[in-house]
Amino acid sequence: MTRIISSLSEISHQYDALFVDLWGCVHDGVKALPEAVAALQAYRKTGGKVVLVTNSPRPRAGVVKQLAHFGVPEDAWDSIATSGDSARSAMYRGAVGEKVFFIGEDHDQNFFQPLDILENPAEIQQVPLEDADGIVCAGPFDPLADPDVMRPQFLFAKQKGLKLLCANPDIVVDRGESREWCAGALAALYTEMGGESLYFGKPHPPIYDLARRRLSALGKPVSEDRILAIGDGIHTDIAGAMGEDIDSLFITGGLARAETKTVKDPDPAALDAYLIKETGAPTFAIGYLR
Repeated sequence: MTRIISSLSEISHQYDALFVDLWGCVHDGVKALPEAVAALQAYRKTGGKVVLVTNSPRPRAGVVKQLAHFGVPEDAWDSIATSGDSARSAMYRGAVGEKVFFIGEDHDQNFFQPLDILENPAEIQQVPLEDADGIVCAGPFDPLADPDVMRPQFLFAKQKGLKLLCANPDIVVDRGESREWCAGALAALYTEMGGESLYFGKPHPPIYDLARRRLSALGKPVSEDRILAIGDGIHTDIAGAMGEDIDSLFITGGLARAETKTVKDPDPAALDAYLIKETGAPTFAIGYLR
């Protein structure tokens, strides 16, 4: 049974480390959420470690710049694990070949920054779809357009047997009050059409392996039962935590705000109905991280 709490401090003493989602939890895609920042700062003052685990297709350095732009201070976190870093590592290992068709916006081009940690990385080239060995998707060309606009290209790609590397498994995000499509929506469409999609962010294991390496690098061994995952995505953050067998705190005021009837906190009956419908079982729930 999911327990509704009123603040992170109610349960934080049970955990030595937090795996914290960003969008919808720490910022809203426009600005930092002050109560969430304060909660993480207070947790770190007790000695706890905070690893930001995000499905952003950006490299870690890009997320650091983004956080500064949104006003998230550096004393609210210790390290960052991004879906982009995990997916870039796979790309430079040749997961979808060397000639790739790239789907994303101009600002996503930093996905192709060299990855110095690999020996003999693949020599990646961006090419038109008809010349590609595989597809790399950091997000839609237009995040407001229905993913179905890619159906003709995906039909061609499926017939060629191309694999799609998905740098961000999120389906949607809310940028302020506007809902946008993410790479996960395109990967889901491609899979539905019979293509093969490769995932490296939540809820899939590679990003949790990366998060554990980031946590270990902080120099403080932490057992699995002392890690709490925090996020607003029932099919990413919570499903991922369940798959990794770690406790989770579901932020109901994010993507599921309407379904859980969250004002300050979720309506208990609405939350139960939502969790049954989505087959999610978070350990705890709270309206907003605070």
